[in-house]
Amino acid sequence: MKNFSIEIKWGVLFSIVSLAWMLLEKTIGLHDQYIAKQAMYTNLFGLVAIGIYILALSDKKKNFYTEKMTWKQGFLSGMVLSVVVSLLSPVVQYLSFTYITPTFFSHIISYAVANKVQTQTQAEAYFNLKSYMIQGIFGALSMGVITAAIVALMVKTKNYSNEN
Repeated sequence: MKNFSIEIKWGVLFSIVSLAWMLLEKTIGLHDQYIAKQAMYTNLFGLVAIGIYILALSDKKKNFYTEKMTWKQGFLSGMVLSVVVSLLSPVVQYLSFTYITPTFFSHIISYAVANKVQTQTQAEAYFNLKSYMIQGIFGALSMGVITAAIVALMVKTKNYSNEN
């Protein structure tokens, strides 16, 4: 576990930032009066997520690998971070939709049905806590793998190939 304490720290921080993002979305009205724009603006969190991965892998490079990290080491670190984020995701979803924005699902269902995006049954099946928990887990894993691979390329020590 000590070998992965940096990833655990950044996974917890990622989760806290995710909760703050949800609070921001709720505060500016993306979960009620501007719900039509929520899908577009929520994607901006991807930039925040990439930033956190860059900081996390840079931290790992500096404080664990003493400034010499291969792509493979960075990718492994990013994968562990992704697993931590995905394991914490259900807790983040629960806190978000129970305490921060408990009316989100009813608003988004009403919007989807009123705009003929989905039927009532389809919207209720998709927009609910269980569905979002599952999406959060698999989204964190899939996007985490891609992000880890790209960020590891950016953060790795140039011309260092001591593959361990």
